[in-house]
Amino acid sequence: MQRQRISAFALYQTLSANSSPPAKKSAVQVTSKKKKKKQENGVVTSKIHANKSVIKAEKKKIRKTASKRLKEEETNNTTDQECINGETLEDLLDNLASVNNSRERASALFQWLISPLPVKAFFRDTWEKKPILIQRKNPDYYKGLFSTAEFDRILREDDVQYGVNLDVTSYTDGKRETHNPPGRALPFTVWDFYQAGCSLRLLNPQAFSSMVWNVLSILQEKFGSMAGANVYLTPPGTQGFAPHYDDIEAFVVQLEGKKHWRVYSPRSAEEVLPVFSSPNFDQSEIGTPILEVVLEAGDLLYFPRGFIHQGDCLPDSHSLHITISSYQKNSWGDLLHKLLPAALEVAMEEDAEFRQGLPLDYLTYMGVQNSDEDDPRRTAFVSKIESLTKKLANYLPVDAAVDLKARDFLHDCLPPKLNADEVSSSVHGAAVRWEGGTVKDFGSNITSKTKVRLLRAGCARLGSDGEAVHLYYTTDNSRVYHKEELKSLEIESTHLDAVEFLIHSYPEYVTVGSFPCEAADDKIALAELLFEKGIIHTE
Repeated sequence: MQRQRISAFALYQTLSANSSPPAKKSAVQVTSKKKKKKQENGVVTSKIHANKSVIKAEKKKIRKTASKRLKEEETNNTTDQECINGETLEDLLDNLASVNNSRERASALFQWLISPLPVKAFFRDTWEKKPILIQRKNPDYYKGLFSTAEFDRILREDDVQYGVNLDVTSYTDGKRETHNPPGRALPFTVWDFYQAGCSLRLLNPQAFSSMVWNVLSILQEKFGSMAGANVYLTPPGTQGFAPHYDDIEAFVVQLEGKKHWRVYSPRSAEEVLPVFSSPNFDQSEIGTPILEVVLEAGDLLYFPRGFIHQGDCLPDSHSLHITISSYQKNSWGDLLHKLLPAALEVAMEEDAEFRQGLPLDYLTYMGVQNSDEDDPRRTAFVSKIESLTKKLANYLPVDAAVDLKARDFLHDCLPPKLNADEVSSSVHGAAVRWEGGTVKDFGSNITSKTKVRLLRAGCARLGSDGEAVHLYYTTDNSRVYHKEELKSLEIESTHLDAVEFLIHSYPEYVTVGSFPCEAADDKIALAELLFEKGIIHTE
């Protein structure tokens, strides 16, 4: 544990160039030297608190309850099944609003997305392994998620820019072309392109559609990774894109009309679960499809990253579909990209063997020009590298690397789309009382008896930047990807246990007076700060 804490500093220093800077410190932060954290090698190594045994017991109780709840959720899908019985998507989301736990809400919505396939079976047998087709014979199943009428409304009311929000594409005689003019995409020009046989791709519908925003903001808690979407509108008898594979898990949701799809296996082991999307392929490069189907409204097609695919419209119908995506750059390898450089920093700081100089003459027998030489010094050199590599495992700051990966996720996240109850009980719905032209008080006055909890299970997370502990949060994120910097608050050591207590208490409400802070004023001040940032709401 001590090594993990110390190595966190190395991790964040090594990767600081790729990290978003923390937000400015809040004005209510305590700055007196007496309240500054005890530090060792620049990293917080202890928390100041009088009744740690009481806190520890309370946390253990909370974690035990949470663990029991998660086990029940894995073995019992009744909540999910009950929630997907709504006649429309709007009914479903209304039903989900009454679900107390946002993680259960996400699980239920994902169950609706892939129903009737059970979630557990999907992740066991299909996820990252193979395509799957769900045909429902119910054209209204996804009704309300998005439509051509919504597409037209967005073009008329919002500032949609070619190349940023909208692509105009075609694929004819094996040639893929993009036809984006500069500037705003106005409906007259866009529909003229469509009439001429071009496909339209809306790149970030969640920025314009509240329904898509709502669905994705819920699903991201199921994936633990950003949930994104593109909308594709294709004229009858045309194809907009060349065969290719993507670097995301794709859920193709057919909304209107129908589309002919062909899906192909990865061409080699190197293209299984790829890190990057492919270039456009020629038809001669991709072989025979393993799945060929016509998707109709209400159907779903899933395929993992690396599976080549292409879709074209039949002559008798247009097609509107939305592709919901996730798991971009969310592999073990992506975590190791953050972990291994940090481990080297720690190893070189703590272990003299990693700091020993290379052999004076190593350039004379190592390197490509010497790779065919039969030299015993080469064997010894490689053996030394292998020994150090094995030893490196002792210095892996795993928790710090995971926290840094979590920071990326929180920056990627959409802000929560609040339901009516969440609005009324959060800073967004706090009432104001006026008297004689003066604001007398706010309806959000917080006392020690006020019950609060996190707004959503995944809306905030603690992490260290090597010098201080921050609470990173999503509630001020933009619906436009990375339009805002990563948001955070510096957490004083006197508040650290209270923030952990709040995080582990979810979905239960706890009184502000139960916060494990030394002073009553600290409890109120922390609650007011978190409420102001939209991180917590009242019961």
